[in-house]
Amino acid sequence: QLQPVESGGGLVQPGGSLRLACAASGGTLGYYAIAWFRQAPGKEREGIACISSTGMRRFYEDSVEGRFTISRDNANNMVYLQMNSLKPEDTAIYYCAGGAPCIEVPRKNEYEYWGQGTQVTVSS
Repeated sequence: QLQPVESGGGLVQPGGSLRLACAASGGTLGYYAIAWFRQAPGKEREGIACISSTGMRRFYEDSVEGRFTISRDNANNMVYLQMNSLKPEDTAIYYCAGGAPCIEVPRKNEYEYWGQGTQVTVSS
């Protein structure tokens, strides 16, 4: 069973960059399509990007497309989310998840395996 673990969150100024990482404490990440979600205070958890198990397919939510890049390194059992040009509205807890195919912008109800999340705060 896949057990994702996120890392890389922190405090960054507007316009800055962060790279989040998703590892697997259990299971093999390379067998799964992986998605990134985020949840801001008082808001629903929203899907922002996904990548297929081979890395051939990627989808992005409109508000992050062109600023965020999802990638994976199956040899090292890792998935990444490079976040550039960060805005205050990107502040949220970020989660990686697996268990659904990457065929569209990810929807939370389709994903079975979730990490605990990592906090990203964009503020001056």
